[in-house]
Amino acid sequence: MVQELITPILPTLSSEQFFHQVQSAHPAVAVFDCDGTLWAGDAGSDFMRWSMDSGLLSREACDWMDARYRAYLRGEVSELAICGEMVQIYRDLREAELRRATHTFFERTVRARIFPEMLELCHQLQAQGVTLWAVSSTNNWLIEDGVKDFGIPAERVLAARVRVTNGLITEELLDVPTDEGKAQSLARAGLEHPDAVFGNSIHDAAMLAIAKHPFAVNPSAALGARAVAEGWPVFQPKLAHA
Repeated sequence: MVQELITPILPTLSSEQFFHQVQSAHPAVAVFDCDGTLWAGDAGSDFMRWSMDSGLLSREACDWMDARYRAYLRGEVSELAICGEMVQIYRDLREAELRRATHTFFERTVRARIFPEMLELCHQLQAQGVTLWAVSSTNNWLIEDGVKDFGIPAERVLAARVRVTNGLITEELLDVPTDEGKAQSLARAGLEHPDAVFGNSIHDAAMLAIAKHPFAVNPSAALGARAVAEGWPVFQPKLAHA
C-alpha cells in the first residue's frame, strides 16, 4: 500500500498505444487493481484516516490503528497484516453503516481522483463483452462502491473482507488479496491465467506475472523496475484536472 515514487526515465505508452495494445490482446477477462490503478492515491489508508477523523471509530480503536499503521510505515508490520487489520478494525459495527460511510467517502474524496482513461477503457471492454474483475487489498465495502461506475459488479470484486453475521461486522478474515495472495484469490475464482491484468504497485506483481497480457499502470518505482525487467507495457494515466 505504500506508494513509491515513479521512475522518471521509465518508458511509457501513449494513450493511443495503450488502448491499441489492450484491444489487440482481445481479452475475454480483464483484471484490475484499484488504488493507484483505477484512481490516484491509496483510498484504503485514506478511508482509515477519514474513519478516525469522522468519529466512525472509537478513540481506543483509533489509537491502536494509528500505532499499527505507524509501525507498518517503519517496516515493523507486514503488508498482509496491516491490510487485514484495516478491515478488522470495523468489527461490531453494522455493515449497512459501513456501506453508507464508504459511499460518502468515495464521493467526497476519491471520485475526483479517477483516471478518465482507465474509466474509458473499462467502458470499452465492457461494451465488447469482456468480463471485468477487481482485486484489491482495500476493504470490500469501499471497492465494491468505487468500481460500480467501471462496470464491475460486487460479485466480481476480490478484496480484503471479513465475515458479516446478522448484519454485524466480525473480525474473522475471509480474504486479504495482496502480493501472492492476489494471484491466489484469482485462482480460487477460477482465473489462474487471466487474459489481461492491470496493476500499479509491487504488491500487484504476482498477479501481473500470471497474466497473458500484463500492464503496469501508474507504476511505483519498484513495479516500474520489474516491468522493465519483464518487458511489461507501462502506461501513465492522467487525472482529468492535470
